[in-house]
Amino acid sequence: MSDHPVPIGALLRAAAPDRLPEVIAEHLRRHFAAEQVEVLVADLALRQFAPLLGPPGADTDPAALRCLGSQQPATTTGPAGARLHLPLSCWGERLGVLRVDLPGRPDTEQADQLRLVADELAVALRAADRMTDRYRKAQCLQRLTMAAELQWDLLPGRSLGDERFLLAGQLEPAYEVRGDHFDWALAGDRLTLTVLNGAGEGMDAALLTATAVNAMRNARRCGADLVEQAELASDALHSRYGGGLHAATLLLEIDLVGGWVDAVDAGSPHCMIGRGGEISQVRLEQQLPLGMFGEARYEIERFRLEPGDRLLVVSDGVHAAAPGGGTTFGESALFTALRRTRLQPATEAVGTVMRGLREFHAGSEPEDDAVTVCLDWRR
Repeated sequence: MSDHPVPIGALLRAAAPDRLPEVIAEHLRRHFAAEQVEVLVADLALRQFAPLLGPPGADTDPAALRCLGSQQPATTTGPAGARLHLPLSCWGERLGVLRVDLPGRPDTEQADQLRLVADELAVALRAADRMTDRYRKAQCLQRLTMAAELQWDLLPGRSLGDERFLLAGQLEPAYEVRGDHFDWALAGDRLTLTVLNGAGEGMDAALLTATAVNAMRNARRCGADLVEQAELASDALHSRYGGGLHAATLLLEIDLVGGWVDAVDAGSPHCMIGRGGEISQVRLEQQLPLGMFGEARYEIERFRLEPGDRLLVVSDGVHAAAPGGGTTFGESALFTALRRTRLQPATEAVGTVMRGLREFHAGSEPEDDAVTVCLDWRR
């Protein structure tokens, strides 16, 4: 290894946005004697990977999947050398895994430097995503519907976190979502979270949700509180659709210091709290869905989280799912699925709930798209 390698951050910033994997591979070969390098990008469903340097196709490397889930580096050694799996994460957003084969096990200093390389690559990939289609194309292992394309492009990410909290969301079916959506934004000690279920099908539902999300963002970015966000979005939808289409929405603003949550319940998403092994539903006064009537007015309710609490929000595609017209998932299997997540981080918990939902459908085609969002408040 060279004593003074060129800082990888500088190399990545100087590179074309679509050439970041090649820059990383060359850096690792030159300065760490890497024998093989692969940048694995997680697919939209976070169940498999797409290699950016190797032949195209799905990669289901079990060690890489464990690394993605645990967010911890892992090293395995054998006669041929050492294989490292390093998580590619940026502000809590899990992008994929960097896989590196070395002639031998790295020492402590080298391992630290390799983790830094992975961190720099993750930030660069996140920044480059808007400048090239290469990474988004790799994420999509099948073609998206136009509605799904719009919804995924509108998302803030799939996870977010720091020492105070970990937040994650998942949309399914990943390649055919319509009007279900989630949004979030962090500003100091305030975290805003919204979960939406736009009425209708296909592009009609996606465009409805896009209008609502952007109206709430517009209000939020001008300093508006939850009531003003809900009312502006409702007015925008009613002006466009005349009450014919609406968006059931739950708006939350979490105080990351005191745990107080301001809430506007404008429709069907359900909110639950996991505390000490028990799960209970937060009972809120359900107000009118956004856009149902002109000049609708909304009120804020409050509840409080305790340190270590888990907050879960699911759309009606989760809690009201009833394949064959039978018992709903919310009535029979949702709380069982949630209990399975007790020892998992939020980023894994959303996948566990969605797997439970798929099992509940038992092979039948879901009639609705679905959102699960999970927040762990660490304080």
